[in-house]
Amino acid sequence: MELGVAVDAATRPLKIGLFGTGLDAYWAQFEGLQARLEGYVETVAAKLARLGVEIVNLGLVDTPQKAVEARHQFRSFDVDLIFLYVTTYALSSTVLPAVRRAGVPVVILNLQPERAIDYAAFNRLKNRTQMTGEWLAYCAACPVPEIANVFMRSGIPTHQITGILRGDPHVDAEIEDWIEAARVAHVMAHNRLGVMGHYYNGMLDIYSDLTAQSAAFGTMVEFMEMDELASIRRALGEAEVDAMLARIEAEFDIEPECDPAELRRAAATAAALATPVTRHDLGSMAYFYVSVPGHEHEDLISSVILGCSLLTASGVPVAGEYEIKNARAMKIMDAFGTGGSFTEYYAIDYEDDVVLMGHDGPGHTKIAQGKTKVRPLEVYHGKVGKGVSVEMSVRHGPVTLLSVIERAGKVELLVAEGESVPGPILEIGNTNSRYRFANGARAFTEARNAAGPAHHCAVGVGHISGRLEKLAGLLDLKMTRVA
Repeated sequence: MELGVAVDAATRPLKIGLFGTGLDAYWAQFEGLQARLEGYVETVAAKLARLGVEIVNLGLVDTPQKAVEARHQFRSFDVDLIFLYVTTYALSSTVLPAVRRAGVPVVILNLQPERAIDYAAFNRLKNRTQMTGEWLAYCAACPVPEIANVFMRSGIPTHQITGILRGDPHVDAEIEDWIEAARVAHVMAHNRLGVMGHYYNGMLDIYSDLTAQSAAFGTMVEFMEMDELASIRRALGEAEVDAMLARIEAEFDIEPECDPAELRRAAATAAALATPVTRHDLGSMAYFYVSVPGHEHEDLISSVILGCSLLTASGVPVAGEYEIKNARAMKIMDAFGTGGSFTEYYAIDYEDDVVLMGHDGPGHTKIAQGKTKVRPLEVYHGKVGKGVSVEMSVRHGPVTLLSVIERAGKVELLVAEGESVPGPILEIGNTNSRYRFANGARAFTEARNAAGPAHHCAVGVGHISGRLEKLAGLLDLKMTRVA
């Protein structure tokens, strides 16, 4: 399921490089071998083809000279990832130049044409030369250690898929995961993160190093002003507020006790939020503010939850409490099409062995179990003002939790897989879910805490730790999994 919006996909599509290994000395010796291997490369190209992905297929690269030319082509095409299909034995000198200058990760495809050689048919071939040619068509595994060794010694990020060219579900799933991981890395590299307000005073774990974040993901940061949002809201016409209020009434289950004036205030702020997002080309956002009693900015910040929830559900995840790291995590989860809702521990239910997690908004309404409720709150605990907030549980079934953490200037990923399960929740106008983990609530909690994340994380539907691991590999980030 696709919930997120692919950033810049139309103007800058994901570009995947592909080439096959070869050794030109073989072609004159073994009739038909070159054409056969070229056909295999085309089979791989078809496996890689996807909507919104441009394949840069350079065919067989079988000499050092062609490898030098390939490196210029990959660089000029600005590829994001290279698949190197090992068709037969090849010298590493025909491979290294092709990828070194491109400066992107490489996935080695160690794929042989069939599950096994037909030994009887092979041994009935007419002569030893024909036998050798047939053997070389199955010789994918032979040069992989040489190539991987040279890449590692050259500092080139290297990964591999081992299996069969056709009809291998493992290979197809791995290719899909690598392309999805590359697509999300591409999204993050083109994402503009808006930050508005300031950190929650004293919440030291959420303070972030924006240079480290920019270096890790390539994301650009846009500092936004409350004054801009205030002036936009002031200039709204009644029709714009009416339209947003109608949208809120359609998309949320509004509790009868909600004050119509508070709903309209939330609708006005939601309508205003859309303008800076478009104006600054934002793909995600983090915010927090306090102001002073009675100020226009206090009125704004106490009415943003519905608007931020709508943005989150439309592919622009918004993290409260100025949690920049979690805005990153939410964007990653949303770009994978799994949602990405802002959450943290509430408590542990030891009777049912589940962890209660949620937050006071915003929430990702597209991954809710049923329709998201809007409830009135007389006070926003630990924050200013009062108004309306969202209450939802994440859809029952498999979930993945992602934290983006910082440790000594290094960005890391922390992942856990679990299940969102039915059961009683706290009906307090917050997002609130019950999560069960294979290692149990106690062990999960201790393991996650020991990894050193901030207290917030992003939750999405489905189990995608494999894809997150590949994303970490592409971005050269450490990833830890605790469940």
